[in-house]
Parts: sequence; structure tokens; C-alpha cells
Amino acid sequence: MKLFETYRETYAKARDEEMSLMDYLELCREDPLTYASAAERMLAAIGEPEYVDTREDPRLSRIHSNRVIRRYPAFKDFYGMEEAISQIVSYFTHAAQGLEERKQVLYLLGPVGGGKSSIAEKLKQLMESFPIYALKGSPINESPLGLFNPEREADALQEEYKIPKRYLTGIMSPWAIKRLEEFNGDLTQFKVVRIQPSVLRQVAIAKTEPGDENNQDISSLVGKVDIRMLESFSQDDPDAYSYSGGLCQANQGLLEFVEMFKAPIKMLHPLLTATQEGNYKGTEGFSAMPFQGVILAHSNESEWRSFRNNRNNEAFLDRIYIVKVPYCLQASEEVMIYEKLLANSSLSDAPCAPGTLNMMAQFSVLSRLVEPENSNVFTKMRVYDGENLKDVEPDAKSVQEYRDFAGIDEGMSGISTRFAYKVLSSVFNYDQSEVAANPVHLMYVLEQRLLREQLPDEVQRRYIELIKGYLAPRYADFIGKEIQTAYLESYSEYGQNIFDRYVTYADYWIQDEDYRDPETGESFDRAQLNDELEKIEKPAGIANPKDFRNEIVNFVLRARANKGGKNPSWTSYEKLREVIEKKMFSNTEELLPVISFNAKSSSDEASKHESFVKRMIEKGYTEKQVRLLCEWYLRVRKSQ
Repeated sequence: MKLFETYRETYAKARDEEMSLMDYLELCREDPLTYASAAERMLAAIGEPEYVDTREDPRLSRIHSNRVIRRYPAFKDFYGMEEAISQIVSYFTHAAQGLEERKQVLYLLGPVGGGKSSIAEKLKQLMESFPIYALKGSPINESPLGLFNPEREADALQEEYKIPKRYLTGIMSPWAIKRLEEFNGDLTQFKVVRIQPSVLRQVAIAKTEPGDENNQDISSLVGKVDIRMLESFSQDDPDAYSYSGGLCQANQGLLEFVEMFKAPIKMLHPLLTATQEGNYKGTEGFSAMPFQGVILAHSNESEWRSFRNNRNNEAFLDRIYIVKVPYCLQASEEVMIYEKLLANSSLSDAPCAPGTLNMMAQFSVLSRLVEPENSNVFTKMRVYDGENLKDVEPDAKSVQEYRDFAGIDEGMSGISTRFAYKVLSSVFNYDQSEVAANPVHLMYVLEQRLLREQLPDEVQRRYIELIKGYLAPRYADFIGKEIQTAYLESYSEYGQNIFDRYVTYADYWIQDEDYRDPETGESFDRAQLNDELEKIEKPAGIANPKDFRNEIVNFVLRARANKGGKNPSWTSYEKLREVIEKKMFSNTEELLPVISFNAKSSSDEASKHESFVKRMIEKGYTEKQVRLLCEWYLRVRKSQ
């Protein structure tokens, strides 16, 4: 089978490949990735960015102030994290250039459930992209270049094999020193192996976690003596040592330190020399071991604050490159995160009513935003999402103005994506007879979950107010329009009649002529035409009727020329379509018996009801959801 053949081929490619030291140096001359640093290999794995000129996209131009932004295909599923990804790539770029960043710990700082671990997992996966070259048998994946002295051999290596001097560290491990003595200084007896970094096998990629303060020591980073080997070797012999520490395993690769600042400070000391000097001491009396990898750490803000505020940790603070990973602050990107999470579960095929994920995303983002000055937080959320509110919300400010007022910590608190996903999981499973989600159940489950979280009173009140003050009223408008549209879609003649009549009246009004209805014989002068036009315009809140009428008539005259003299469809011009819908929706008493699920008084009413339900199902609702949402809408409408 093709699957098994592909698997075998992939496994064969990942196997170690042996070569002589001379062959390795020849390879260095041809391919710089052979001796590249961990940061350089990471950059190569991330790949070239795609440049996006935001001036060409109105939404992006508002969010990014018309700048050209970089997007990295390797991180295409990391929605709303452009700024954090950009800083991470900057770290690796500078480290690859041999700048100060190569001596620093890459530290991801952010709130719980904000995506720090996902970024760390992605970086470890990317580190597997390119092989490393190490001395055969080396317990720490030691680079063959460590065998050469930078003072004596650097010029020769650069001239003959094009290896820049900065790649020679001059640090040889105790294991390599012992082998060199055994070989009587004959370097040709060293063999080199091409090794594929692997998360599963912990080769050039390792993970360290803080343990108990009372019994954890630096051995989890630097290794320790293997007691079983003391029968054959003395305690300070390199071959009696167990190179099981994170720094040993992650040499030439990536060491992930989870919740780093929960670890006792004494345990972190080896990281100082590993980053600054490129080597670290083991627990025994032999010489230092080389480290040419990247240290990636992450923790929550509370641990970082307590660590930063301790003056004893000043030496460490200067060796950390901080990348803030806040929560996503764009509702549309937050929706994409939920869709990605749902796609990896059995809920991927479960019905999800329109507006459900969007409502959860809006609540999450609203909880993370700093309340703005002279504007409401819902408007701010829409501006952050790239909406153009210039003509709709006079108090709306630009993205930059909102950010300047909010400060640098916006997005570091609020509802986590993890919490939101748990709420969505409960919503999908709320109805025991149907695995499906809808906004009405979402609002109920969300409120109940918030009450159980035992949040501070002020925070809880604010979150509940977000649901009742912003989400519920706007959803009532949304579902009301959905219901009305589904009801009226079968009555398109009604909308077309209003459209045709409006265009005719507006045309005669503009020409200042009387109009005589050919069917009824009724005559309208200019004042009467104005009255009829206003009956349609006023429910829609048209601010400048004269301009609006001219605009519509000009559009229809142009459209008629292309349609053989016939009027276009009433839905063809967005502005007038909205006006007509509002006119139709202002008189909806007759739709109530059609959308209700009570017994019908006539077969015509029953037929209309079935047709309405069918159209709602076509919009993405289940039959059960149609009933629930209609009943909720009628209750809300009645209470207003």
C-alpha cells in the first residue's frame, strides 16, 4: 500500500547517516546549512514571508494603517497573532546574524489559554525541518566544529571550506576530549553523523518542566552521574556521566522550558552561562560542555511579575527577550480560532446556527478590551475588526487612537480562548436530543458558567452586562431580520412592487411632473408624490431624501439601458434594498401567525409556515432551532 511505502521512505530519510570528518567539511563548503546555527535553521524552516500591502484591502488598511505587513505561511493558522509572530521571527533573524539575541532566552509572556504553548509546539515542529551534524557517539549532539581551535584553525577553515570564524566556539566537550586522547590527536578517526532532530525521540529538541522546589536541582538541565557506570569508571570520568539534562539533549536544537519562573532560581543558573558563553558546567569536576541551541521559555504573567520584582534576579532579566502573546482582539480572527478547534473534533459536522461563533467571539474580545474614552466598547471592538464606522458611529476613533489610550497591556486579561471553547462544547451538548449550537443557548450557558467561575463581583457584573446590554439586543435585531427575510423571500413581488413604485414616484418628483396611475387612474401632484416617497424613506432614516432619490433614479436609468428597458430587481441596489426591507419590516404583524409553531387556522397559513421553516433551514438552522429562536424572538419583542 502507498501509505506504508511512504511511511517507510520517511523513516529511512530520518535515519542517521554516517560520514568522515573530511566529507563533512567538504559538505560545509557546498551547503552553509551544514554548519548553520539553530536560529539559522529555524529561519530557513519558517521560510520567506508573504508581503501584504494593506492599502489594497480596505479592512486591512484600517487595522494596519496602510502599512505593508509580513505574513508567514508556517504560522498561517495562528489567527490574530501577527504582532507576536513578527517579534519571534525578529528574534531568530537577529540571533542568526550573531547579534545579542543569540545569547538570550526567548520568553513568551501571556495570559492563560492565549496560545503560548501552541507557538512553542510549532517552533519545535519547525526545528525538525533540517538535519544537524554531530560527532558520532556524542551524548550531546556535539558539532564537529567544536574540535577546532578558533585561534589556530579558523583562518584555514574559512579559506579552504568557507566556514566563517564565528562558527568556531573553541569549546570541546569532556567526552570529545577523552576521545581525542584515545585517538592520539588524530582527528580523522572522528566520524560525523547526520541526525534528524525529533520531538518524539528528544533528539536536539527537549522539554523541561519545574518540579518540586525541595528536590529539584540543576541535574534536570545539565545531567548527573550514572551510578551504574561507577563500577567501570571514576566519578569524574565523562563516560560515567548521564547526559540526560535538557541542555544536553537540546544542543544544536531547541530547549523548551515550561513555566520557567516557577522553577527555583538555583535551577536556572546553568541557563546564564549556556546563553551568554555557549557552555555550561555539569555536576562533576570535568570541563564545561558546549551549548549551541535556542532556549524557549514561557509562563503566565503572575509568575513573571513576581520574578521581575525580585532584585536578586537582575542578572537574569537582562538575558531575556520578551515576546508578549496577548489574547486575540479581532472578532473575525477569534471565530477562525473556534472553527479550527471545532474542525479537530467530532463537532465539526454538528449544526451551528448562524451567529453562534460570532457571538462567542464578540463576547471574548469585549471581555479583553480596555473601556475606551468617549466611545462604547462595542464600537471599539468593531473598529479593531476593521469595520468602517465613519458614517454610522460618530464617536468611533481610529485603531491607533484606541490602542494609545488602552496602553501596552490590552489583551493580557479577559476570557481565554480555552474558556470560550469549553463554553461552546457545553452549548453543542446542551440539548440532549440534538447535538447543535445556537446563540440563545450560548447566552444562557455563558451566563451560568460565569456565575460558577466565582469571579470578582465587579468583573462578573461587567461580563453579564456585556451579554445583556450588547449581545442580546443585537442578536434580537439579527434574528428578527433573518426571520422577516425568510418570511418575505416568497413575497418578492411585494418588494419589486415597492421598488418599481418608488422609482416611478421619484422620477416624476425629480422632473416636477404630476403622475397618473394607469391602473387606478389616481393622480399625484409633487407634494403627494413627496408624501408617498417619505412613507418608504422615513422608516429607513434617510437623512438627505433629495440626493437619495436622484441617486436611485440615475442607477435605474443606467440599468434599464442594459436590460431592454426593464427595471432591475429590487435587491440589485443595496441601499434601496435596505430601505424597502425596513419598509416591509415596519409592518410585520401579519408574520406572527406564520412564524409561530401553534396550530394553524387555515391550510394557507400552514403552507406559509412550512415554506418559512424550509427557508430558515436553508439559511443554516435546524428545525428545532427555528422553533426555539422564533419563540425567543417573539418573547423579546413582546417585552420591548
